[in-house]
Amino acid sequence: MQVIKTENLVKSFRTEEIETIAVDNLSLEVDKGEFVAIMGPSGCGKTTLLNIFGLLDAPTSGKYFLNGEDVSTLNERARTFLRRGKVGFIFQSFNLIDELTVYENIELPITYMKIAPARRKEMVNDIMERMAISHRANHFPHQLSGGQQQRVAIARAVVLNPELILADEPTGNLDSKNGVEVMKILTELNDGGTTVVMVTHNLRDAEYARRTIDMFDGKISSVTVNSINR
Repeated sequence: MQVIKTENLVKSFRTEEIETIAVDNLSLEVDKGEFVAIMGPSGCGKTTLLNIFGLLDAPTSGKYFLNGEDVSTLNERARTFLRRGKVGFIFQSFNLIDELTVYENIELPITYMKIAPARRKEMVNDIMERMAISHRANHFPHQLSGGQQQRVAIARAVVLNPELILADEPTGNLDSKNGVEVMKILTELNDGGTTVVMVTHNLRDAEYARRTIDMFDGKISSVTVNSINR
């Protein structure tokens, strides 16, 4: 089953004087349970494509199917509703809310769902234990190391058990040791059945993926099936 499918996808940005094409007539498929890495030089369209996958942005033309549903022309409100609980995001800059504790940051996406408080508490405690950050529940982001902040960000992304995880340079602000730990967590999530699409510049991170897609000037330049041992 395909989680992601695009057909002749185009995303352009226009000013009064110039039009920039970030994604150029791109077609690809990502099957359920895959771990895909997207690589390429800065400005090649990687993050733009990830934003379309996550329904944060809409294509200029072409088609995008999410779990078999054509979502290409949905408005912002419909995209927001659709991605809740289905898509989890992990960012290089963590994107934690400074004024909220670890517990509150992780709980945040659940508050938009119709889930009883007791069940919310159970879900947050379970994922904190899984990510080995229960002892930091009442700490604030500025009291955490970079690796701990990324663990919180991952916990927030997966607390609702989404079908799809989108990771944008998830180890970009981490040292090598913490970067390896984050990649192991993503691998474990993928082994559990979660589809993972990751944008990265890091060749070592890409080796964790089952397939690597290289982009250049908004197009796919090559696709490599990786030999991995798990």
